[in-house]
Order: sequence, then C-alpha cells, then structure tokens
Amino acid sequence: MRRVPIVLVALTVLAQISYPLVGGSARNGLTIATVVLGFAAAVVHALLTRGTRTAAVLVVVTTGGGLAVEAVGTATGFPFGAYEYAETLGPAVLGVPWVIPLAWTMMAWPAWLVAGRLVTGWLRVLVGGWALASWDLFLDPQMVDAGHWTWDSDGVALPGVPGIPVTNYVGWVLVAVVMCGVLHFFADAGQPTPSDAPMLAFYLWTYASSVLAHAAFFGLPASAVWGGLGMGLVAVPLAVRLYQAGRMARPVPLASTR
Repeated sequence: MRRVPIVLVALTVLAQISYPLVGGSARNGLTIATVVLGFAAAVVHALLTRGTRTAAVLVVVTTGGGLAVEAVGTATGFPFGAYEYAETLGPAVLGVPWVIPLAWTMMAWPAWLVAGRLVTGWLRVLVGGWALASWDLFLDPQMVDAGHWTWDSDGVALPGVPGIPVTNYVGWVLVAVVMCGVLHFFADAGQPTPSDAPMLAFYLWTYASSVLAHAAFFGLPASAVWGGLGMGLVAVPLAVRLYQAGRMARPVPLASTR
C-alpha cells in the first residue's frame, strides 16, 4: 500500500509529459486525467502517512474550500477578480468545473509538506500558502492560453502576462494561506518522514517541468520567468535542503589502511 502514492505520482507525471505532445481535445482529457491522478496521489498519501482524520480534513478544506471559493469567485469576482469558465473541463458544479476543486487538493498537500521541510510553527502557514499560491503563476497563464477560462478584468497584469489581473494572484495567496492555517489547526501533519518523498518530488517536478514547458513548448516565456522566480522561492530551498540531507545520510567511507 505504501507504494500506491508513488504509482499515482508516476502516472500523474506521465500524463503531464504527454500533454505537450498532443493537441486538441486530447489535451483537455490529459488535463482532467492529470488532476484526478494528482488528487488521488495527495489524498492517498495523506491517508497512508497521516491517517483518516488528516485525509478527511485535507479534502474538506482544500476540495470543499476550493469549490466554495471558486463558486463565490465566479459569481462575485471576489477574491480573484471577474472570470468565467469555458465548457472544456467537463460538467460544472455551482458554475465551477468539477475538476477544479480537485486541483486545489492536488497541490495543497505537497505544498504543505514542502513547507514542513523548510520551517515550523506559524511560519509554515505562510510558506505553505506561498508554495501553493505561487503555482498559479504557471497555472493561470497556461489554462487561459488553452481556453479553459477567461478574465473579464482590465486590471493591472504582470509584465508579459496580459489578461490576468494581479488581483488573481493576491486572491490565491489569501486563500492558500487560509487553507494552510486550517490545516495547521486540524490536520496531523506530523514530522517529516522518508515516506513524504513522492509528494516532495512531485512539487519539484511541477516546478522544473513548468519552467521548461512554458519556455519551450507553450510559447509563454514570461510566465516561465514569473513562475520560475515565484515558485522558486520555495522549490529551490527545498531542493537544497534535500540535497544536503542526502549528503549527510551517505555513509562515510572508512579510511584505507596499509
């Protein structure tokens, strides 16, 4: 059973690798498959490593909370700005494609575990919130370019990423920090363990592959830079921390004697 999250993460990565290689409706199907597999990986990992209660809290807070905030967002424009979904991601619930709330969970759990590797206490809430929200620096430009949703706001945008108001990213930070705050109170995150490796690897893969895909495959160099900088504030220190931990864990060879 401990290998199930590894298998699910591997399948998620395989779907992501396949995405730039196809076109048309096949991309829509791979988008949905990626999110469903990533959601399953996050929830199963939480269940196997932290228990039923934490897995349930994760789903309620990030899937249920994601649906709620997206429904409010599409209806009122708060807290992200005015936007609307196309019909490319399947049936909608409360005006939100059913797969969207799953995406919140897919990245919220890795982001929360990543933050636990870097900091402790309430600082983990802020770092976890940024680890999740900074992913949208890649996600929104890619999904808007693919036609999955559109923005009605003419507000200030990041240089090189027109059509997506800065209020969207601010809203993501706000929501992500609140989600991590609730996880801090109610989820048993426990101490970092080797079993967290699949989720940490998935976070680093998402970062590195997004930079590459935006720069080389999607024709979105500006979001490659913005995402590389924003998400890199967490991903790069994580990579360094894991590298240092790996070096310390290596056995020191005995000095040879003559």
